[in-house]
Amino acid sequence: MKKKGIIVALICLVSIYSKAQARFFTKNGEISFYSKAPVETIEAKNRSVSCVLDTQTGALQFLVLMKGFEFRKALMQEHFNENYVESDKFPKSDFRGEVVNNSEIDYTRPGSYPAKVKGKLTIHGETKEVEADGTIVVDGGKLKLGSVFTILLSDYKISIPATVRDNISKTVQITISCSLDSLKTS
Repeated sequence: MKKKGIIVALICLVSIYSKAQARFFTKNGEISFYSKAPVETIEAKNRSVSCVLDTQTGALQFLVLMKGFEFRKALMQEHFNENYVESDKFPKSDFRGEVVNNSEIDYTRPGSYPAKVKGKLTIHGETKEVEADGTIVVDGGKLKLGSVFTILLSDYKISIPATVRDNISKTVQITISCSLDSLKTS
């Protein structure tokens, strides 16, 4: 009877440990965007992106504060926040989805794995279904996530004033780079 108790206790400990290691997190991820048009190239980076990945379920979530994007030109940053994404009215952007091919990724074995992600992206108060290819690198107990995909500004009701419509691209390329650590639960 004592052996059964010890075995049950060990199974419980292993279960708790494996669940604790199932979630990975960062508050320092990076998302950048790039938009090239004949007159002006617009690019910005945000280095304070939060991301959580549950490796057991493939659930993936990103949270981005829009005022965290940094531009080379202060005027671009001002126009971005005031005129385009209206950061005071829509302070956050988020993605909630999943790694569709999660079962094909061995989170216990170092390596680089192709990832297919699908979910809902909300920008400027508008939510759209998106799909993107990316990479998950398992390395030394950390995960590195990366992806590049393109969105249409009109999908998120980001309007471009007529006076500069020909100077600004209607699409934006988004690049994601995040290094996640195991989320310790207490």
